[in-house]
Amino acid sequence: MLHRRLSKGAPVGLRAKFNLLLFVIALVGAILFALAANPLVDSIARDEVLQSSRIMMESAAGARKYTSEQIAPVLKPMIGAHFYPQSVSAYAAKRNFDVIRGKFPDFAYREAALNPTNPQDRATDWEADIIDDFRTHPEKQEVSFIRATATGPMLELARPLVNKAACLECHNTAATAPASMVALYGSQNGFGWKTGEIIGAQVVSVPMSASAVRAEHIRKLFVIPFVVFLVLLFVSVNLLLNFVVIRPIERIAKTAEAISMGEINTPEYRYGGSDQIGRLSASFNRMHRSLIEAFRMLRDE
Repeated sequence: MLHRRLSKGAPVGLRAKFNLLLFVIALVGAILFALAANPLVDSIARDEVLQSSRIMMESAAGARKYTSEQIAPVLKPMIGAHFYPQSVSAYAAKRNFDVIRGKFPDFAYREAALNPTNPQDRATDWEADIIDDFRTHPEKQEVSFIRATATGPMLELARPLVNKAACLECHNTAATAPASMVALYGSQNGFGWKTGEIIGAQVVSVPMSASAVRAEHIRKLFVIPFVVFLVLLFVSVNLLLNFVVIRPIERIAKTAEAISMGEINTPEYRYGGSDQIGRLSASFNRMHRSLIEAFRMLRDE
């Protein structure tokens, strides 16, 4: 009875050992996958958000160009009597970004300057640092970095604003600037600009939560196929183990058990393969036939 219980329990133990080994391998694989994939996923997500910021920056640049080339010439003759902010390229860029903020309220766009006409555009300390860096390194066309804020980390993308000759019509001196503009903003700010001077920076701010959301989406795209692969691996190995190893061993064990109980005429189990299980089955069958022949010889004596 003890032998019978052991023979019945052995296949279950074998399957459990294989599954335990597979589980350990899968766990180690998952840990290695996470260690390797997480930095890559975060980098991909950050690059995608940065690329989206560049697209928003280009959209603002397009609004600036359209305004300076198409709108400003039309409004220029009327500015003497009344100043139209719609003729200013920076105004157009900010109003264009307001459309984006309608769907993404946490996003921000600024055209920060050290000496702006409109005090609302005066650079904060960290924006002034960016402008100073652009002035120190005029070859730089773009900078990006993560900035800690009270509402969470923000991805900042900045590009320099270079003063053009056309801008001097309004920003050379208060005396030569349109009177309507001086009347609106005063004569103290926004003058003395030089051609080719970096007077400010375009800054797009995007919350890092957008990057986190994108990273989570990409992570799921990685994890789902990996989990499916592990499930298929478990199922495939268990099916293979059952049909190629466990069931043949169970048949051989039942045959051996029957013979050990004196049933020497038990039919042979024939395994179709030529692998290790096949050789085991063939060897057992030869032993079985030898045992039957020995019994016959003893009986004939």
